Amino acid sequence: MQRVLFVVAIALLGASSAAVAQNAPPTYEADPSVYKIIFEDQAFRVIAATWKAGITDKSHSHPVPSVAYSVTDCALKLTSADGKTVNLNPKAGTSMAVPITASHTAQNVGSTDCQLVLIERK
Repeated sequence: MQRVLFVVAIALLGASSAAVAQNAPPTYEADPSVYKIIFEDQAFRVIAATWKAGITDKSHSHPVPSVAYSVTDCALKLTSADGKTVNLNPKAGTSMAVPITASHTAQNVGSTDCQLVLIERK
């Protein structure tokens, strides 16, 4: 159920074609203080994301479909470029599909750090 909610939330924020998703840089380029590449080869890129409590990352996109694995319980508020918001609460140990997504931000609205791992196929 958590996976379905995440995909629906991203879709509501404006999932679109790869061309539209390029209106903001990808996660690891947009905000290296939150997103760190921890592995990369010709086929995959793995990104560790850590939002400190209260932090909002910089506007970014997801130009390719990916999978997110939640390392910790999280409380995130996603905000699209047009101001639409969606709240997500992924639980530690769950995974979810992340579709191609246009420009948005993610804010940790919880009281503890939020950690996710994103796996992108290149």
